[in-house]
Amino acid sequence: MRIAIVGCGFVADLYMATLARHPELELVGVFDRDPVRMARFSAYHALASYPTMDDLLADDRVETILNLTNPRSHFEVSRAALMAGKHVYSEKPLAMEVQDAEALVALAEDKNLRISGAPSRVLAEPAQTMWKLLRDGAVGTPYLAYAEMDDGLLHRMAFRQWKSTSGAQWPYIDELEVGNTLEHAGYALTWLVAFFGPATSVTAFGARVVPDKKVDVPLDAQGADFASACIQFASGPVARLTCSIVAPHDHSIRIFGEEGTLSTDDCWKPRSPVRVRKRMTVRGRSMEMPWAREATLLGGSAGKARAKGLAKVDFCLGPVELAHALREGRPSRLSPLFCLHVTEIALSIAKSLHEEAKVAIRSRFDPMEPMSWAR
Repeated sequence: MRIAIVGCGFVADLYMATLARHPELELVGVFDRDPVRMARFSAYHALASYPTMDDLLADDRVETILNLTNPRSHFEVSRAALMAGKHVYSEKPLAMEVQDAEALVALAEDKNLRISGAPSRVLAEPAQTMWKLLRDGAVGTPYLAYAEMDDGLLHRMAFRQWKSTSGAQWPYIDELEVGNTLEHAGYALTWLVAFFGPATSVTAFGARVVPDKKVDVPLDAQGADFASACIQFASGPVARLTCSIVAPHDHSIRIFGEEGTLSTDDCWKPRSPVRVRKRMTVRGRSMEMPWAREATLLGGSAGKARAKGLAKVDFCLGPVELAHALREGRPSRLSPLFCLHVTEIALSIAKSLHEEAKVAIRSRFDPMEPMSWAR
């Protein structure tokens, strides 16, 4: 699949870090509205660049646009790409409003094009391993899930010094204004939605718990720095998702079932251990003990031996899945309706800072298929 990148900022370098692993993806060229940033990125990676966005869209060689712009530009760039007859893979979220995300999905369908989007870690080994264990009944009927997306006390970190390999600054203004919930919740939501299917409602609470972060972004322009949401799934389970840039780093996911607990340490990391802790029966009483029959299915010493060369998070998993789906004539596992559903939930949580806390989720999707290699 021949691709072009729109947006040559911090995240574009993350895609470039693993692009060479995937011969299915041929990068034709790049564009950024900031000519200095584009020149630096294209020179560093020895890539062709386009003088204008119109020049990129007019290039018949390009089949798919990777929309790596800031969140507020996602809708505009994706819509232009679809109107020009290009498939789209977008960074999260699809759009900043549910109606705009719905419009993109409808436009893609109308033009017989594909739209898909990040995050794609649900396609990697930890998520697929957990999903396979759930399907195989490793912890019995799942009832409850806890997911954490805490990233530490951001304003005490040297974030102004964070730069990508080509020299792009970490977009801290976007992170603070858009909010860490909308930026980060999708990493856990994609797992939960894939595992449990469509959600029916979200009850959320958002707050700015650190009033003075001593940053050059006015407080009233900042999103919530803490949000917690309870998500009801049509299939039965309930999930509690917490996001913050206050609490210490924690990206764990735990699923509690009739027969035990299924967990992973960090849904971000490509080699995060996956563990099953079985419920024990002692003197007729069912209980879970810390030492009770815990099995590590992914990770540990065996996982470390296999991890050589795989330590980098592979941001290209989503575009590769889209390329395979197009070549094989099948729906993408990160389908338009799946991505729309995750976007709707994330937006509902992010907007709980100012809007109604309990939101009925309208969108639905057909469940994706697991990866064929999942154990």
